[in-house]
Amino acid sequence: TGWKMAHLRVPEGQYTQTIYGMIKEQKYSEVIQILNTELQTRPKSRAALSLLGYCYYKIQDFQSAADNYEQLQQLHPEVEEYKMYYAQCLYKVGSFPESTKISCQIENPAFHARILKLQAAIKFAEEDLPNAKTLVEQCPVEDPDTEYNNGCVLFKEKRYEEACAKFNTVLQVSGFRADTCYCIALCHYMMKQYTNALKYISDIIERGIREHPELSVGMETEGVDVTSVGNSQVLHDTALVETFNLKAAIEYQLKNYETAREALTDMPPRSEEELDPVTLHNQALMNMEDNPTQGFEKLQFLLQQVPCPPETFANLLLLYCKYEYYDLAADVLAENDHLGAKFLSQYLYDYIDAKIMTQSSPEEAFRKLEEISTQHTDKLRKLTKQVQEHRQSHNDEAVKRCVEEYDETLEHYIPVLMAQAKIYWDRENYPQVEKIFRKSVEFCSEHDAWKLNVAHVLFMQESKYKEAIGFYEAIVKKNYDHLLNISAIILANLCVSYIMTGHTEDAEEIMKKIEKEEEESAYEEPDKKFYHLCIINLVIGTLYCAKGNYEFGISRIMKSLEPYNKKLGTDTWFYVKRCFLSLMENMAKHMVLLKDSIAQEIIQFLEHCEAYGHNVPTVVEQPLDQQPIHAGRNTITYEARLLKALFLRLVE
Repeated sequence: TGWKMAHLRVPEGQYTQTIYGMIKEQKYSEVIQILNTELQTRPKSRAALSLLGYCYYKIQDFQSAADNYEQLQQLHPEVEEYKMYYAQCLYKVGSFPESTKISCQIENPAFHARILKLQAAIKFAEEDLPNAKTLVEQCPVEDPDTEYNNGCVLFKEKRYEEACAKFNTVLQVSGFRADTCYCIALCHYMMKQYTNALKYISDIIERGIREHPELSVGMETEGVDVTSVGNSQVLHDTALVETFNLKAAIEYQLKNYETAREALTDMPPRSEEELDPVTLHNQALMNMEDNPTQGFEKLQFLLQQVPCPPETFANLLLLYCKYEYYDLAADVLAENDHLGAKFLSQYLYDYIDAKIMTQSSPEEAFRKLEEISTQHTDKLRKLTKQVQEHRQSHNDEAVKRCVEEYDETLEHYIPVLMAQAKIYWDRENYPQVEKIFRKSVEFCSEHDAWKLNVAHVLFMQESKYKEAIGFYEAIVKKNYDHLLNISAIILANLCVSYIMTGHTEDAEEIMKKIEKEEEESAYEEPDKKFYHLCIINLVIGTLYCAKGNYEFGISRIMKSLEPYNKKLGTDTWFYVKRCFLSLMENMAKHMVLLKDSIAQEIIQFLEHCEAYGHNVPTVVEQPLDQQPIHAGRNTITYEARLLKALFLRLVE
């Protein structure tokens, strides 16, 4: 026989000793290579097939393990252990009916408890909760897994507190178990007790790092070049993948987006084809702002997989709506009726349906959104009344429950309200947008998203700068010590509002503070670009241009982009070219005359933009665009040359 592998020849007469030694050292991949070579000459070798099945199972390649155990149970039908292993592998690959069928063929009473657990797990995975519960109740009470499975059933029934108690009992009986700690953390997450959840998450991660340094936790985030650790049994036992995904979800909920992304890169490194569906889903979601094209590809891929994370369907539809790919959203919804019924609540289905309709029939979409809005406002008023009643009767528990339900209902109401407002915003009917927001003031007056959008709509009406200041200030004061954490356009609009209402000194104070923050941040991160102060100056310059004072406005715009290597970017160029095009349009109509000195400065400025804009795109390509923009034309250099040529024709 010739058991061989690359760079290794097993010494004659030492096959058994060598193979079992390698299995003991968890060198499963190497063993698989040797055994597959053995099977080429002895395809029915019971020992080789059995060990292969075991090794494949250990590296989480359940399909290959199932193939080996299927052969074994056909070759040796009298060995019921192989049937048991085959059924377990079928369960792992999601072949639930086949797994149930094989498990029912096992007659040996020694396997009874394991069969019950397996069949309960199958029913649980099929979401047949009553039968799963019945099977778990038949399992031996003294087995810690029975208590664990009871906890899983309670979790599925949304009885998170009781489930948590069950998992804690398992911990007390069995000692530390990573999977049980993860389940406790998950219960706390579902109850929005994030601090408690993070405590258990921290315990799992610390133990994983201490006991398994070979899993390279955190190395990828630190920029260390690491190789894949694969989907090993060790990785599975540490529950690190699930734990880091949960940590990412918590940080995402807390709006700590950078920390959420770090949690995903902190997990043990694996190649993309080795990633589990949940990790792939979370990567798509949390990197959507930076790489939407890849995000859509991952979600579309996951939707074709069985099973896929239940959130995939709703998130893909919502993201299509966010990026205004309404036709794609409509197609996905129509093609996956069964997923809509299974994974979308009535609220979510109605909301997405209305959003899709905003493109083809905005009036009908508004009517549908109004129906959803009315349902939520009625519920909010009802809950407000209940809170007052429970407070009068000193029922603190009921008050807490109603307040939580109120907050949840409000979070559902806000997107509906914003979707209604956007229909009129897109038509530039700002008074109507303001009217929609005023209708909702009794519920939303403390909500940040509502305050921000009210500020924007007041600002856009130009006659309501004073009112806009009140809303913008409320947002800015909350983050006054870290102004760079606030969107630049909020600060720019506030400064413009100050200037338009004669409070120039207030605008100057904010700009000085931003300048100081940018200088401090640039010292800490010298390679990072900071655009806040630049955008504020650009918006102020744009304001003066809009009022016809091109000389002052254009001068301010040109100064704001110095130094060009730090300030020239896609967003800043957007403001620049609009003002220059407006100037040139008015020059062509002979409505504006420029001094020669200003004209010379403009030519010099455009030449600087041409020099520094080679690698800066003018437009960020939309994901899923059918016709990509020509790379040579999508640069500031190209557009600066065009503007310069146009300007020279006008001045000559």
